[in-house]
Amino acid sequence: MKDFCPNCDFPAFTSRPDSLTVPEARYFQDLLYRIIKIGTEVEFALPKGVLRDDLQPRIEKALQPSRDMNRLGTLGVYDVIKEHCGIEILVIGRHPHWDALLRQYRGIILPLLKEKIRIRPTCGLHFHLLGIGLAEEIPEIILANFWNMTRIFAPGLKYITSGGKSRKGLCRRRQHNAHQEFIKHSPADHSMREIQEILKKSFDVPEHQNFLNLEHIKFSEQGAVTDIHVEMRFPDGDLCPVSITAKTFLFLTMLLKAVEISKFGLLNIEECTILERNSELMDMISNNEGKVATSDTGAIDDVILQEYRKNTLAMLTFLKSIFLILDNPGEAILHQLALLPISLRRDRADSWEKIEEDLSGHIPIVQKLDTTDYELIKIIELGIVLNRKTEADWHTNVATILKIKKGEIARRLANYTDRTPTWQPDLGSVVFLR
Repeated sequence: MKDFCPNCDFPAFTSRPDSLTVPEARYFQDLLYRIIKIGTEVEFALPKGVLRDDLQPRIEKALQPSRDMNRLGTLGVYDVIKEHCGIEILVIGRHPHWDALLRQYRGIILPLLKEKIRIRPTCGLHFHLLGIGLAEEIPEIILANFWNMTRIFAPGLKYITSGGKSRKGLCRRRQHNAHQEFIKHSPADHSMREIQEILKKSFDVPEHQNFLNLEHIKFSEQGAVTDIHVEMRFPDGDLCPVSITAKTFLFLTMLLKAVEISKFGLLNIEECTILERNSELMDMISNNEGKVATSDTGAIDDVILQEYRKNTLAMLTFLKSIFLILDNPGEAILHQLALLPISLRRDRADSWEKIEEDLSGHIPIVQKLDTTDYELIKIIELGIVLNRKTEADWHTNVATILKIKKGEIARRLANYTDRTPTWQPDLGSVVFLR
């Protein structure tokens, strides 16, 4: 990461009494992975010449909102409501799973595209990270590190989630996702509860319109987090299901990384010389100076654009250890968006359908399982063949049971990468590690 900030030792950390031990970090990372749900507010504009009263009933019929936060319903939609830009779909928070999320957002978005809905500069896409009703407190240092990670990678985050349709208007206006307060307040100087209070009392930015909105988080008297509800307000409107799915995992990955680095203390970014440049880059990409509710990004030439791309790629590198754990196509899609975000794809007149097709082309093809695969998996999971002296013996026995060639066993096992099949000498069998 030396190239990220040549004049400082990034990442650097400041020791704190609430730094996590290795077992604590492992525990809280596992806990948050299991309990965090992520929901969205998907905003879009009406098709030209279409009245809301005509379109909204058709959307509600297609999406079948449950209007019950405890019931996902057909597509996980809570409600379809009126919004200043047109219509907003409230998607219930759920545990992120790549296949389930992608299938869900395709089910929501693709029918809407057939209705010729649009993304205008007033449309946003808000992500809510939810951990409500926790039975135990979450150490404040985790939230502090999440906050500082978002600050240091803010230009990259704004760039990779930009959804405008021209180089002069890469993003929507700053008004509803303002960074001025967020970028300057440090957990090195204030507790996160104090930062929440500062944002609440600010005259410059309404509390709920901050780049990273903390208004719904609850703290204990000692300052630990009792309810997690972080809103990422900065992403622009997006009608590409695979992009929305990948961004969901970006924010989950950031939270899990915040746990991981909390072993070392508070991520110290105040000495980073790029922090001042970050403020300049944020002002260039997110402001209220553009036409028709956009940011004026005309000052971002190809050279400056590379600064945003560099910040984004550095962020993905920093998050690599978590992407490896999650083991899904999210990182590959995000890498493509780092090279060419939605905004630049729209600038070259790509349709939403083409953007979806292009990004989906970077999802590895998973070979479909046949009946023999299911029988092989059953043998492994139920421990039907055990106590073999060597893996080769195990392959021979299983091949005999399945009435296939011995070499077929190794070939099929190689396809189960998401389960990590491994020879276990003590059992005398192959087992799945996941």
